[in-house]
Amino acid sequence: MLAAALIALPVPVLAQTAPDTIVITGRGLDAPPGDAAYDVVTLDRERLTATASNRIEDALRDAAGVAQFRRSDSRSAHPTSQGVTLRGLGGNASSRALILLDGVPQSDPFGGWVAFPAWAPERLAAIRVTRGGGSGYAGPGALAGTIALTSGSPGDFGPLQLRAAWGNRDSVDATALASAPLGSGFFTLAGQYARGDGFVPVVAEDRGPADRAAPYEQASIALRGVADIGGGAELQTNLTAFTDRRDRGVAFTRVASDGADASIRLVKRGGWEWSALAYVQARQFASGFASVDDARTAASPTLDQYNVPATGIGGRIEIAPPIGRGVTLRLGSDVRNVSGRTQELYSFVAGAPTRRRVAGGETTTLGGFVDASYEAGPLTLSAGGRLDRWTIADGSLVERPLAGGAALTNLAFANRHGTEATGRIGAAWAIGAITLRAAGYRGWRLPTLNELYRPFRVGADATAANAALDPERLTGAEIGLDWHATPGLILRTTGYWNRLDDAIANVTLASGPGSFPGVGFVSAAGVYRQRQNLDAVEARGIELDARYAAGAISVAASYAFADSRVHAAGAAAALDGLRPAQTARHQASATLGWHRDMLGGALTARYASPQFEDDQNSRALADALTFDATAAVPLTRSLSAEARAENLTDTRIEAGISGPGVIERATPRTLWFGLRYRMR
Repeated sequence: MLAAALIALPVPVLAQTAPDTIVITGRGLDAPPGDAAYDVVTLDRERLTATASNRIEDALRDAAGVAQFRRSDSRSAHPTSQGVTLRGLGGNASSRALILLDGVPQSDPFGGWVAFPAWAPERLAAIRVTRGGGSGYAGPGALAGTIALTSGSPGDFGPLQLRAAWGNRDSVDATALASAPLGSGFFTLAGQYARGDGFVPVVAEDRGPADRAAPYEQASIALRGVADIGGGAELQTNLTAFTDRRDRGVAFTRVASDGADASIRLVKRGGWEWSALAYVQARQFASGFASVDDARTAASPTLDQYNVPATGIGGRIEIAPPIGRGVTLRLGSDVRNVSGRTQELYSFVAGAPTRRRVAGGETTTLGGFVDASYEAGPLTLSAGGRLDRWTIADGSLVERPLAGGAALTNLAFANRHGTEATGRIGAAWAIGAITLRAAGYRGWRLPTLNELYRPFRVGADATAANAALDPERLTGAEIGLDWHATPGLILRTTGYWNRLDDAIANVTLASGPGSFPGVGFVSAAGVYRQRQNLDAVEARGIELDARYAAGAISVAASYAFADSRVHAAGAAAALDGLRPAQTARHQASATLGWHRDMLGGALTARYASPQFEDDQNSRALADALTFDATAAVPLTRSLSAEARAENLTDTRIEAGISGPGVIERATPRTLWFGLRYRMR
């Protein structure tokens, strides 16, 4: 019913710039002026649609410091490893950054990972990355920062765009975009399809007969409508869906993800501005896991996570009264409820499961916020805060033998609740072409249902859940300088300090062989871990960004240095002073481009320094320097030919190391050739 209603509604955004002028944008309220005090980077549509991989996660690497838990992208990585963080804070499956699409949180309701195949880059107008936590008006969960995606409009798409490319390993990547006026508003429709036979994830010297290529097949669709409802107000409706099928490169490791989102937003501009948003998200996830013998001659099933349903429901309302005198104020409230459970078959004997596990629960966050900006000549001040009430409820873990009989485990965890007060304050001072910035902030993140209740395995390693996890809390400060050297040249530098208290990590407690609480038997090739709150992760670093444009030439570069250290005691004392897992000290990206209408090309270089696979810093992943290239040549006024090259030098990008030392790689060299049509 809700989906049908949303489809039937057109979706516009109206902004009154003059008494008789209404501009339809399809966007929410503008970012407050006080955001000038923070480290903000915007990736425009031209860059989002010009990466060699045509993947959102690839474009995000242009903002150095943005990192997934692993270096693989969404064609070969396990979806549960695709949590996003910033500023060297480490992580696991769960995102430590708040990710929004048109104001709607995008992290998986159950696990906190990100479904990157749900977003076709061409459907977006821009991505706005705010490094640093505590974004009160955007919502809770902005520990490391906020990544805000904005959908495109007819001005971005034109009436029709078609794009198709063919690549190595029988790969296909196709996108279609359409838009049209609808009364005083508009609608847009975007779809993407991608498939490929995939590559063998295990590096050549470690693989055996059990290893095979890891194919993928993915599709997404997004329908938006924007309509003028009078009085300077607009109605925006979104309906999206995606499907994702992957294989992890050995038998019994198929992965399936499906999702659908629906949202409706009212936005009023001019005078008393306000916005009201409601949304619902449905997710379905399934994954198989296997163990491989030491010679890698055969794989056997270890876990069948056959059904993980999850739902997210929420909304927000905010108002911006016309105070004037240089003051901009936003205040409001938001709520989000997520529920989900994992259903699994495990403890395989002779290839057949003998036990069933069901674990899950529900969390709710209800918050209120206020954000104020003040502008007086060259000075801009920002102050904001929020108060959140959270509950964790109905948590359970039940394990039963499939043959029948009494439950092996039957736990109902106590409900918990708490209150978190967070905020941020900042200042920016413009001195000619230079702007000085300083800010401080506090943010927080609630543990996901996955972290609280679900044990898991990666290869021979096993990790137990922990229903007693506390929320993570971050305190941070930064100073920065922006230099608008010329109209086409912008240089930005930021130094920061962050301390993440009660950081959730997978802590190694023992080595196999043996049986351990919450996971059962672990072989001699594996280790036993549990999710725990560490005392803290402390990160100090520097971020540099440069943008230059002159005519058809553009240059963009970004560099991030992160000195991150774990503070730990008790059972995790061995980790004290070590670096968080999967956290590179140096990250850099640079792109040189030349574009004139449909003719152009670009070369991108990216570097990630060595990082550790595990919490004990015993398994090191090598550094990687990669090059991507793109080129486009017009064939007619509306049709162009395109060539793209990922990892042009076929560099080995190490993404993970399993218990017995088997190395997994990310995408090898991939060449694409295709056509793009733009109706004019």
